[in-house]
Amino acid sequence: MNREMWRHRLQQDKPLLLDGAMGTMLYGLGVQSDQPFDALNLHQPRLVADVHRAYLEAGADMIETNSFGANRLKLDEYGLGEQVRAINETAVSIARRVIDSTFRPVWLAGSVGPLGGTLAPLGRISLAQAEAAFAEQMEALAGAGVDLLIVETVSDLREVETAVSAARTVAPDLPLIVQMTFTRDDRTLLGHTAADVANRLAALDVDGMGVNCSSGPAQIVRLLATMHQIAPQLPLVAMPNAGWPEQTPGGRMFYPATPGYFADYVADFVAAGARLVGGCCGTTEKHIAAMRVAIDAPKPPSHPLPRVALVQREAQLTAVADQPTQLAQDLQNGRFVTTVEMTPPRGIATQKLLASVQMLQQTGVTCLNIADIPLARMRMSAWAAAHLVQQASSLETILHFPTRGRNLLRIQGDLLAAHALGIRNLFVTMGDPSKIGDYPDAADNYDIVPTGLIELIKTQLNAGVDKRGNAIDQPTNFTVGCALSLTPKEPEREMKLLLKKMACGADFAITQPLFDVAQARQFITDYRAQYGAMIPIVLG
Repeated sequence: MNREMWRHRLQQDKPLLLDGAMGTMLYGLGVQSDQPFDALNLHQPRLVADVHRAYLEAGADMIETNSFGANRLKLDEYGLGEQVRAINETAVSIARRVIDSTFRPVWLAGSVGPLGGTLAPLGRISLAQAEAAFAEQMEALAGAGVDLLIVETVSDLREVETAVSAARTVAPDLPLIVQMTFTRDDRTLLGHTAADVANRLAALDVDGMGVNCSSGPAQIVRLLATMHQIAPQLPLVAMPNAGWPEQTPGGRMFYPATPGYFADYVADFVAAGARLVGGCCGTTEKHIAAMRVAIDAPKPPSHPLPRVALVQREAQLTAVADQPTQLAQDLQNGRFVTTVEMTPPRGIATQKLLASVQMLQQTGVTCLNIADIPLARMRMSAWAAAHLVQQASSLETILHFPTRGRNLLRIQGDLLAAHALGIRNLFVTMGDPSKIGDYPDAADNYDIVPTGLIELIKTQLNAGVDKRGNAIDQPTNFTVGCALSLTPKEPEREMKLLLKKMACGADFAITQPLFDVAQARQFITDYRAQYGAMIPIVLG
């Protein structure tokens, strides 16, 4: 199907009915979730076919391939990265055979989910890696014969832009739909509003946009109304979850929205601009059958359409930030600084730590940098130790702030806590892996890499907003340092990484202990020759 045929079909009176959840149905058939559902295409194709058949018997006009997570980056987590093409092509083959058995026209959409990680600089996935992963999956789906592509459940507009670029490269003639997912506060996980999404997608080469997953039908009507007001020329898609998952006293999870509830909202979806409707997590063939009845026997909307007033966001009124730290002023003015690294105590007794602080202050050090769980050995939190040091002396501290072992929520909360306690200088680093320390089995998960955190601090927290753009009363005033090796095994790689850290906003760099002065000088000379000025360097 080409894009012109797609536009013609959507001009007809009735909206198209899509299918519902694949994972929910497979789980109901006894499939465990310790392996990707996409791999069932190769190992249990009959189960996948049964789900497709159930939705077609319920009246769906379009079904999606079982390929939501079938990109290389996600499949690599299960050792299945080399089977990307086979899994996607088989997904199309299974769905196409079921469609052919119905002897009626049914559209087949290739499902493309998010990559499963965060794009640089917040995460480790480069734009080139992202586009290659999307292109590989989309090329397999398109080559196997899908009618259109649906990129869905995405939270990051940069990831969407990358997916659209890949789609237009490998399948320029196929219709392309993009669906975003929103949290309960009507923003994506990365802080985009429905207005942000509509404005951006309207400028991209897509054939439809919408909302899937999220919290339920009522929220999606509200979001679609905003999108339709901004980009009325684009067909909209509504594929909500069956409400927000709830838990019974016995621990069982369930989705509360019934098939009848979904059917009641079909007219509301259409009134808000939807030309395609279906379901996401928690929905079954019963939800789709109820929506089929509502489409074939349309009724007036059951709920008043939300009134959307688009206003320009006013600049947040924030208090004046602090003056630059003494460390920042010294580095900016070229004054030589002396720092000493201190390790927090293993317990709650701080007498030895503070006695050392008094001794070091008398020797004339500029500031003290406070290590955070060095060598993954259990110790007092660094920000508490830094606060105690500053209370007991006139010295500033540099707080080591690793990203490893912290999620994005915890990171921002800890930074605000540190700032409230008077800590202004940070050394952002990855941190030591748990496997080398006291608790080798502890989780090492993280949501953001050091370059991403540096950028978050300098461009958002220091501007008075959090990662999602929400005001935080007044801006922080952190001076941020990064890690640097002056004697790396791969000098060019280290130079490019430093350049990236500087672009993200790093104010200074701290090195490991230096033992080869000649090599360090050569590194600095080569960097300046290739890339220009460097940020101030504090030698370890």
